[in-house]
Amino acid sequence: MSESTYVVESSSTADVSAADRAEFWREHIADYQTRLAHVYERTDDFRGETVRQRTASFQLVEFASEPITYARTARQISADGDEDYRFLMPVQGGARIRQGGEDVLLSRGAGGLLAFGVPFEAAQTTSTKAYILTIPASEVNGPLNRSAPLSLGVDLTTGLGRVLAQMTLGLADERDRLTAMQFDAICVRLAELLCMLAVGDDRPTASGHLAEVEMMVRRYVRGHAADLELTGATVARELGWSLRQVQLALQQAGTTPRELIKEERLRLVRVRLNDPRFVHMTISELAHASGFTSASVLSTAFRQRYGVSPRELRHEHRES
Repeated sequence: MSESTYVVESSSTADVSAADRAEFWREHIADYQTRLAHVYERTDDFRGETVRQRTASFQLVEFASEPITYARTARQISADGDEDYRFLMPVQGGARIRQGGEDVLLSRGAGGLLAFGVPFEAAQTTSTKAYILTIPASEVNGPLNRSAPLSLGVDLTTGLGRVLAQMTLGLADERDRLTAMQFDAICVRLAELLCMLAVGDDRPTASGHLAEVEMMVRRYVRGHAADLELTGATVARELGWSLRQVQLALQQAGTTPRELIKEERLRLVRVRLNDPRFVHMTISELAHASGFTSASVLSTAFRQRYGVSPRELRHEHRES
């Protein structure tokens, strides 16, 4: 699938005979997610349905099914590697998630970030309707400067969590009126919100002042990422703080001024590569206009971050 392809498709066990529905669901889930173990309460007439929207980078699946238990074992992980994350958000019913020594019940108003590279069990004890968003590991581990997989429980009833839930529902509701670029842009924002929630969860003792500094630094860097002269020192000077304050605030969030600036510049390039207003610019011009010193520096960093070069991404977009 090319970077600019966007697909919406629906499936239901009602499309096959009652005797074949359990096996159909097993293969269907393997196709949409990855290979999992399944334990059914009943296999003679299992009922489930899905609506999937996806691009080459992200996938959101709305699903509803009867009670079932899924498991991802160490053997399955070894045989069928999948390091990406899934954000699970029930809206009816729920699931008990066991992963990494944690045991969490997810129901309406609660969400969870699962690492598919770590064994887990998800037990739906009642009929459940939920959304599951597939997020590339790089969209979480990169910004948070993590090497180990992350698992996270999210309160979706208030604050940032509620915003996350409403955006997810809106993304599903508008599925038939979105382009690939729009879908990806919203998914990137959802990943960013999850990262912000993860930072807060990892920083229970951080002072309100440091949290405020971090927020202001992130906002300033995003707004000035294209500035070739942007450094941690210039950010600190413009915001009226010491460089040490800026470094400490970002350190609490698991990053550095240099890494944050690079991340925002890469994000800016990615957005511009998919924006028709910048199609006239060469990769070299785009690099300099987005804060990079050369096209080669950009290409190396971009490939490390997204797995393709800027030129390849632009070519795929044009071909579609």
